[in-house]
Amino acid sequence: MATLRLFAAAREAAGTGSTETHAGTVGEVLAEAESRFGPDFRAVLQSCRVWLNGEPAEMHMAVTGNDEVAVLPPVSGGFE
Repeated sequence: MATLRLFAAAREAAGTGSTETHAGTVGEVLAEAESRFGPDFRAVLQSCRVWLNGEPAEMHMAVTGNDEVAVLPPVSGGFE
């Protein structure tokens, strides 16, 4: 089973930092998450970067049992 990791606003919208999935591609992982976590998560996801095992991911990429898909919203703030 692959792991979906959620950070910052994506974690807040989903109400969890991670979940397990049996989806076969990155796109299927995200579609499953949108269905599970609803419209607030879907809205946040539109501005996020998605990574597969620490590398930028494309929706068609295969996901296997030990893989990690990470959803990273844009970061703002910092020092003035």
